[in-house]
Amino acid sequence: MKIGVISDTHGHEMAWQKSFDAFFPDADLILHAGDVLYHGPRNPMKADYNPAGLVQRINSCPVPVVIARGNCDSEVDASCLETPVQAPYAYVVWEGKRIVVTHGHTVMSDAEKDAMAKHLRADIFISGHIHTNVLEKRGDTVFLNPGSPALSKREDGKATCAVIEDHEIRIYDIDTKEVLMHLPI
Repeated sequence: MKIGVISDTHGHEMAWQKSFDAFFPDADLILHAGDVLYHGPRNPMKADYNPAGLVQRINSCPVPVVIARGNCDSEVDASCLETPVQAPYAYVVWEGKRIVVTHGHTVMSDAEKDAMAKHLRADIFISGHIHTNVLEKRGDTVFLNPGSPALSKREDGKATCAVIEDHEIRIYDIDTKEVLMHLPI
């Protein structure tokens, strides 16, 4: 099993493509934790901001993509994507692992995430929204935030995505391919 995990692309086509080319071409599935196309009023537009191009790349992606709706994902944006944008979360069972994907803007605190994970019996709980990485186990659930490949809010500014593979989750710097965090599952 290999699952690519990404969030907060915010319409930045090449951030998606760089992540895909480096980490996802042989994935079985890609999970996107929302804020797919629109840059959002508080976020800068970088040179690779091209939501129409990102739509084409996601629609032609050879790997299935599951998307949870983010606070910047509108219905008109979702209508351009051939994969449904699910809200408020997507629930995937993959090789016996229960994976919950939500953007995170409706469950901000750890207590809210813990409660949702417990209710849904999640083995892995994925969120985005904050553009920084989280990788920790609390109780029976691993909590993952892959950060953002487009608009990182990490102190070092590294653009990131994650991979679930071989009973481990790894968060990568998409530019250097360095493993920044890892955790067995």
